[in-house]
Amino acid sequence: MNIYFKTKKLQKACSKTKETIKKYGPKKAVKIQQRLMELKAATCLEDISKVPPSRCHLLSGNRKGQLSVDFDHPYRQLFIPADDPVPVTEAGGLDWAMVKEIEIIDIVDTH
Repeated sequence: MNIYFKTKKLQKACSKTKETIKKYGPKKAVKIQQRLMELKAATCLEDISKVPPSRCHLLSGNRKGQLSVDFDHPYRQLFIPADDPVPVTEAGGLDWAMVKEIEIIDIVDTH
């Protein structure tokens, strides 16, 4: 899967081990990079587990349209589909099997 980042600062903080550790600490850094490897290895969003430990899922409320994967409770890596147009099913929901590009938008405690 192709992965983009909302900002260069976020990309640097997630992509370079030393920077990831500096910004998020060693425990979170390991999980952040692990999830990135899982996302990169997947051919589509459907390949990412919807059960723990990654628990890829859609968010609701003011984060509707965003997805997240867990890595160090309560922190999550938030992203959106970057396919243009965003693939949807006939019922109007996200077509997980057709999402092949994502944009990481934040790493945050959503609780």
